[in-house]
Amino acid sequence: MVKFSKELEAQLIPEWKDAFVNYWQLKKHVKKIKLSRKPKQPQEVDRDFGLSIFDPIRSVAKKVAGKFQKSANSTDIIQKKNTRDVEDGQGGEEEAEEHEVYENELVQLFSEEDEVNLFFEKLDEELDKVNQFYKSTEDEFLERGDALEKQLQMLLDLKQILADRHRKNSSSFRGTGGGGASPLSSWPSSARTSNFSEAPTELLETTTDASETDDVIAALERNGMSFVGAAARSKLKSNGKPKTTMRIDIPATTPTRMINAVTLTLMEDLVNNPRKDGPAYFVYKKRIQYAEKMIRGAFVELYKGLGLLKTYSSLNMMAFTKILKKFDKVAKRQASTSYLKDVKKSHFISSDKVVRLMDEVESIFTKHFANNDSKKAMKFLKPQHNKESHTITFFVGLFTGSFVTLFIIYAILAHIAGIFNSNLDMSYMETVYPVFSIFTLLSLHLFMYGCNLYMWKGTRINHNFIFEFSSSTALKYRDAFLLCTTFMTAVVGAMIVHLLLRANSFSQSKVDAIPGALLLISFAVLVCPIDMFYRSTRFCFIRLMRNIVFSPLYQVPLVDSFMADQLTSQIPLLRHMETTACFLLARSFQTHQYDTCDSGRAYRELSYVISFLPYYWRAMQCARRWFNGSDKTNLANMGKYVSAMVAAGARIAYARQPHNHLWLCIVLVTSVVATMYQLYWDFVRDWGLLDPKSKNPWLRDGLVLKRKSIYYMSIALNVVLRVAWLETVIRFRAGKAEKKMLDFFMASLEVIRRGHWNFYRLENEQLTNAGKFRAVKEVPLPFCEMDSD
Repeated sequence: MVKFSKELEAQLIPEWKDAFVNYWQLKKHVKKIKLSRKPKQPQEVDRDFGLSIFDPIRSVAKKVAGKFQKSANSTDIIQKKNTRDVEDGQGGEEEAEEHEVYENELVQLFSEEDEVNLFFEKLDEELDKVNQFYKSTEDEFLERGDALEKQLQMLLDLKQILADRHRKNSSSFRGTGGGGASPLSSWPSSARTSNFSEAPTELLETTTDASETDDVIAALERNGMSFVGAAARSKLKSNGKPKTTMRIDIPATTPTRMINAVTLTLMEDLVNNPRKDGPAYFVYKKRIQYAEKMIRGAFVELYKGLGLLKTYSSLNMMAFTKILKKFDKVAKRQASTSYLKDVKKSHFISSDKVVRLMDEVESIFTKHFANNDSKKAMKFLKPQHNKESHTITFFVGLFTGSFVTLFIIYAILAHIAGIFNSNLDMSYMETVYPVFSIFTLLSLHLFMYGCNLYMWKGTRINHNFIFEFSSSTALKYRDAFLLCTTFMTAVVGAMIVHLLLRANSFSQSKVDAIPGALLLISFAVLVCPIDMFYRSTRFCFIRLMRNIVFSPLYQVPLVDSFMADQLTSQIPLLRHMETTACFLLARSFQTHQYDTCDSGRAYRELSYVISFLPYYWRAMQCARRWFNGSDKTNLANMGKYVSAMVAAGARIAYARQPHNHLWLCIVLVTSVVATMYQLYWDFVRDWGLLDPKSKNPWLRDGLVLKRKSIYYMSIALNVVLRVAWLETVIRFRAGKAEKKMLDFFMASLEVIRRGHWNFYRLENEQLTNAGKFRAVKEVPLPFCEMDSD
């Protein structure tokens, strides 16, 4: 049977952990009571000469005193309850004074049982903490529910106005041969992205004919929408007709804002020309659909938060019940019944506002977003998580065994063929090695990400909430391992086929085209629109890469910056991709002129760009965050990536001139500065460690892992892997094949370091969310309520 403490730890909301009743601390108090009740060793028996005639009298007196203490303790519990009621305004000042005096007398009476008194004092503190958190969170959700009802009513009014206007314009167009009232000017288009956490708002104007203005504005002002202008009725002159201007806030999160400025100018002709009412109506409808999507998402998040709060209430009630039963068993008293009555009267149990609001949200969502289909509504409000299939586990094991077997066969064949020992035949290392290195490094990164997912799940780090992923479609650790092993099995199999065909005297140009064909097939699978091979994950990856490449035009949520950090550890992979593209475009696998992509000014400049790009993208993301929030920390973070760019450029220049001592000094200085900068940011900013005032020496107050030694070892490991750049300075003597293998080994170490860094980065983010009790995403609303002035 699972202990309740483990059950509670498994079910509690991680972000609200500090707001739950501290069941473990209360258990310690109960244990102290148990230890204090153990009979002391009879040390004085040795000094006595047998039993005293007063011993039976002492025994009877102890029993009587025990019964009196039990009844007195129950009275003390009831008295504390009455004192809390008085403090809450349920009694007068005189009654409060009487209770305080009586409670003081009880404390004196229980002076021999300080642990019992301390237990109930702590229990009162926990009850008060739970009540306060529940009430504040409940008020927050109720306020959000009221705002959503207003937003929904505004949406319904706009949809009704648009439908009526469209019917009126259509009838007017048929009756007058094209004349009629011009439609409402369209809202600006906004990007269809899932992240709105940092979305700025753009005030835009929409106009209606003055003859219909009163009905339009009255319908919206009735629900809190405000308008600009004198007395909210300022009239403008446009084409000889009076117009009224209103302002609506619509989020804009992507570069389409700039395109939209041009679109609005082109749309003026559609607005002023009644014969083009159809396209204008279509654009209108899309804007309203976008607002409807935002409001629907807000309702889903509200329902999720209400469900979490309901779970919070039930788990805390169960915790109070369990700990009081444990106290009764240890202290041999019946205090749980009277105290639980007090708990059940508390706000977090007696309040039914959450349940009523959940029922209301279900009703509203079913009516307005699911066409009165309750099953369809509950698919949105309570999405069913896909059960983990053992089929995936089977295929992970199958492909793992296949990969290991094929790799052993490949190693034997490569040794027999002397692939890595020959310095004369460069076709393999120039055409085949880069492609297979791409897949190997990518598979290693997927493996490390799978390990991260496994660790995050085991330590209750809510990575889906942090990354704003859908829990129903997000990649799980078994899925990551399946992708990794599938990749490597296919790659090693292709490597074996390549070696066998090469050994059987097939055309070398055709054989060397196998790696390129494998790369093209993989790219085709990545962009395949068919709903298979983890389409949601593939498209999410493509969207993230688009956002990174076009930095700083896009907003920068955490998942974008996290992905860009992964790219800074995959610079060798990007350079292999650039080399492979060059070989394929120059058809070097056919002409065998490998100097085409190894020499030349253009190639050197391109290798500089490839080495700088990930750092540049990340620096631009920091600049965008600073521009949006004016937080100077982002500028300091940008400086870290600028220093890394300088150090990478110096190392590339030194690689071109290995005997230049000036470049060697520049490499040492720039690399040391960049490494110290990166180490500080890793430990202090990204991991939140090295806090001298922490209760855990040089770590932080909150730790997810129980063993502190793991954090110290992780710090040391990160330092060692961060200084791997020394290999470029030491310059081991090796052949060209051995040098490429050494570079691949160093690149693999950097991928491993990044996977190691990922866990602590999200651990720190999880603790930050827990410190601010953020368990539900706040979705901004499409209509902004503005003051009249």
